[in-house]
Parts: sequence; structure tokens; C-alpha cells
Amino acid sequence: MTIRLPSPTAPLKIGTRGSPLALAQAYETRARLGQAFDLPQDAFEIVIIKVTGDAIQDRPLKDIGGKGLFTREIEEDLLAGKIDIAVHSMKDMPTIQPDGLILDVYLPREDVRDAFISPTLSGIAGLAQGATVGTSSLRRRAQLLHKRPDLKVVEFRGNVQTRLKKLDQGVAECTFLACAGLNRLSMSDVPATPVDPDDMLPAVAQGAIGIERRMDDTNTADLLAAIHDTPTGQRLAAERRFLLTLDGSCETPIAGLAKLDAGTLTLTGEVLRPDGSEAISDTRSGPIADGADMGVDLANDLLKRAGPAFFDWH
Repeated sequence: MTIRLPSPTAPLKIGTRGSPLALAQAYETRARLGQAFDLPQDAFEIVIIKVTGDAIQDRPLKDIGGKGLFTREIEEDLLAGKIDIAVHSMKDMPTIQPDGLILDVYLPREDVRDAFISPTLSGIAGLAQGATVGTSSLRRRAQLLHKRPDLKVVEFRGNVQTRLKKLDQGVAECTFLACAGLNRLSMSDVPATPVDPDDMLPAVAQGAIGIERRMDDTNTADLLAAIHDTPTGQRLAAERRFLLTLDGSCETPIAGLAKLDAGTLTLTGEVLRPDGSEAISDTRSGPIADGADMGVDLANDLLKRAGPAFFDWH
């Protein structure tokens, strides 16, 4: 079957949020497609779409609707045919897509680790008793308070640049960002120390870029197949099924990471009480093809051990 290639007169429209990191991810997608099919840059059009999650910066995500706030408007434009594909940070993505859309293409995964950001310190251990830490992530908040219940955690929303500015202003003594975002933005000047996943298990799908399309758009499916990274897809199949089974959202402190070694997939998952008072984690290993089933099994086991009131905020 012949693939109909985009061109300067009929460009492939790539939908994205407007933050510097979101644009970097869209540019990477454009570059990979251009290289795969030897296409000029103007065979693609980057379409910036304003999303609610970026517009509202003064309230926690759990108070205004969770993960869908970063995707809803983009997916509406995709369904309406205003764009051809949507590029997403996978850790922001709900586990279920709207009818008519599919998310099954991933770029090679970046560094999965969290980065500890401080101009003077190199890790959590160096924080003084009662120090103030800035983060908008319920997962990071719970993980920090589990290790250091003495810390004061304050809300820290916004893109990478906004959070770094808040740090400079002394709103907090440190914050955390994803290593992947710093790498994609070439921000080697940021005072960042990677945190071992054994010390802070990352968010499900952290470091991965996903590309969403209309289910009936077979030509675009054929285009995207050329840039899909199979190992990333295998890891995310396990992680996202784990999250789906937990019914995870931005309102729930959940962490998960799948690793591949030859033909074996190892999935580690963690659930935490929102105040950090308790954390439950476990690991499953098996054939890569069983990754999704392992995600279900691990999630059900953690749910059973946690009990019905584990995630209660009140």
C-alpha cells in the first residue's frame, strides 16, 4: 500500500500545547517523521492549542479536573479534523482515549528519573528540618512526606521556566522536575541531581512521548508506524494497564516503572497515602508479552493490600 506523504501544500498538522517542552516534543516528532520519509520541515505544521491545564495556574490539578485538562481541547480538535496528530507527554495522559481516537505510537523513551532541583543542595538528605519543597505532583508530595514528614510542601505549578523562577524567588528551597524534560530542553545549566528510581519511583510513563490520531485515519497510522519505538510501547503497555486498573489520576499518588532485560519485563508499582503516612509497593517479572497482565495483577494486589480508604483525602 502506498502512503500518501504530507507536503508543503498539504502539510501534516501536529497539535500540541504551547509550553516550551510541549513544543520541543512536537519538533522531535516532526524531525523523526521528516527523517523517516525524507520530507522538508514545511511538510508539517505545528498547531498550538491552548488547554485548560495551562490556563489555570493558581489551583492544584485535583481541584480543577485532573489529567484531562492537558488533553481535552487537543483531542477535540483532533476529532474535528483541525489537526492530524496530537503529541503528548504520556505521564499527562488519561488511560482511556475518547471514542474515535487511538494512542499507540511512542517515541524512544528519555531518562525516566526525577531530578532534584536546588542551587545549593544535591539531594533530599541535605534539606534542613522543616524545609520548604515546591511541587505540584501528588506523587512527589506523598513520596517526600513518606521519607521526610517534617518537610513543608507547597504548590508549584507551571512550566519548567515558571517553576525555576519561583525557586529563584525563594518560594521554596528545592523542587523536582523530570530529567526527560530538562534533557529535551537542553537545560544542562539547571542545578539538577537525578534521583535513583529506587529512592523515588517515577510517574507512570514518565519520559515517554505518545502520538495520538484518529482511529479511521489509516494513512496517518502508516506514517506513524515508521517512528514507533517498540520497547517503549512494551514498557508502557504494562505501566498504563497498572494505572488503569488502579483507576489512577492526578488525584492519586501512584508510581510505576517497567524495565526490559532481554525477553523479561520487570514492573515495579507503588501506591501512597496522599499525606505520605503509608506506601505500598511490589514488583512483578515475566515475559514481555505478559506485561499488561502483570500490570493488572500488580494493581489488584496493591489495591487489596491498601484497602478501600487508602486514597481518602479526608
